[in-house]
Parts: sequence; C-alpha cells; structure tokens
Amino acid sequence: MRKSSSSRWLFHGFFRVLVLIFAALAAGMSCASGDRFFDSGLGDFKAELAAAQKAGKRGVLLMFEADACPYCRRMRDQVLSRSDVQAYFHQHFAIYPVDVLGDVQITDFNGAEVSEKMFARSMRVRGTPTFVFVGLDGKELTRYSGATKDAKEFMQLGRYVAEGHYANQGFEQFYPEAKAERKKP
Repeated sequence: MRKSSSSRWLFHGFFRVLVLIFAALAAGMSCASGDRFFDSGLGDFKAELAAAQKAGKRGVLLMFEADACPYCRRMRDQVLSRSDVQAYFHQHFAIYPVDVLGDVQITDFNGAEVSEKMFARSMRVRGTPTFVFVGLDGKELTRYSGATKDAKEFMQLGRYVAEGHYANQGFEQFYPEAKAERKKP
C-alpha cells in the first residue's frame, strides 16, 4: 500500500514538472515570435541605413520601447508577432528596437556613438512605444506615438509610410478609423 501512494505522489510530481516545462516553453515561444519582427543588427544605424538602401527598402523603422511598458508588450505579443505584419514590414523596412532606458552604446544616423537612452532623447521620444520611420537620407519621415488599436491599424501605418502618403497627409486623414479610435475614452 505504501508503495502505490509513493508511486502516485511521484507520478503527480513528475506531471506537475512537465506542465511547468511546457508552460515555460510556450511563454518563450510567444516572446520570441514578437522578437522576429526586428532585424538583428549591431547598433550602427548609419550602417543599417546603408544596408536598407542596398536592399531596396523604403527606410528604417525604430521602435522605442521600455521593458516595463505594458503597451510595448501588447504590441509585441498581439501585433508584431503576426506573420503577415512581419512579412509586410520586412519587405519595406529594416526594423530595430531601441530601449529608451538602455545604456548600450549605438551609432546614430550621423555616426556619433551614444547610449540608447541618449539617442531616444535626441530623437525627442517622450513615451513608449514610439515608432519612428527614417528615410534613406537619415531624416525622419514620420512617427507614431503609442500602441495601435490592432494589427489592422498597424498595417495601415506601414502602408501610409511605404506608399509615401505621409508626404501629403497625416495618418488620421489617410486612415480615418485611427482618429475615431483615439477619441474614444
């Protein structure tokens, strides 16, 4: 009798460990899929810009974020993790994350070495997430501050820049649904 109760305890303990392992793996996969949105780079934005031009991209997209930002996490988990979003944005842009509180040294578009934090300040980033689109000449094309409502709105933001609409109108004129969503309490 004693043997069966210890066997049962061992089985339940083993089962719990397996459940925890699978949960951890699933959480890791979820996190990693949002990370696939970003290109791997060395933090040299001047060189990344030249590579984007050589690859026929429209420019560079920077996502300014912070680890503790819930809106950044939502964007990564619910929008940037989608394969259709990743495919569209990779077709048109080189994409890199920037930690607004980071001390990692990067090279900005002018060739100056600065921390991510100082780069964010120089780019006048005031909140997270902030998406800054930079043209092949190294100048800002447009920016979007805050999280989009959903993947559809983020895709429209990509079209807005990739198709050149930013030159003639604001995003809210291009995509009126964005204005309606921002007015809701």
